Amino acid sequence: MATGKEHPLDERGERLVHDAGKIFWTYGIKSVTMDDLATRMGISKKTLYQYVKDKNDLVEKVLDHLATEFKCMIDKEVEPERNAIDELFGITLRVCERLRTIHPAIHFDLEKYHGEAFRRMMRTKQEEVFSTMTGNMERGIKEGLYRDDLNIPVIAKIYIARIDALFDGDLFPPDQFNMKDVHWELFRYHIRGIASTKGVRYLVKKVKKEHNP
Repeated sequence: MATGKEHPLDERGERLVHDAGKIFWTYGIKSVTMDDLATRMGISKKTLYQYVKDKNDLVEKVLDHLATEFKCMIDKEVEPERNAIDELFGITLRVCERLRTIHPAIHFDLEKYHGEAFRRMMRTKQEEVFSTMTGNMERGIKEGLYRDDLNIPVIAKIYIARIDALFDGDLFPPDQFNMKDVHWELFRYHIRGIASTKGVRYLVKKVKKEHNP
């Protein structure tokens, strides 16, 4: 099965995939047909099929595009002038903004109707998060903001498991929990679990000053 990477898209194709992703995140995947997508994007279905074979192919391309966007988003927050908590705080802000626009059924639709693409996306995301969290903890220890007795690989894996739990509709039903709020609590819970006394003081001051619920 195609992965969406075998035939690179031209500029228009990339734009169509980007726009399709925004529609999926807003309305869900299962409920949106190819006719709906073409209409909302102001193009003919024939034009859409010039770039994708079918809906599953489009979903795979959207997820590939999302993975690239996510990596670029994370890379922008890893700056030398920021400390480890600032870095993770910035990443959390960006992720929360993204979560605000995602339809609550997305995770379910992907897992049930586009399983292969979903599993590939999860593997890519987990690798990226593991690398980011490992680097962040190593940096935080050097800066004295995190404890120096951390088991970094284990904690990075635990963080990934917590992120995955965000999308568990049984654990966090979308009609009862706001994913942005849950993600914020995850961030604070994580930092308090790994921070030194100095790091906790810095976290409290930063959240009080910069976080607007």
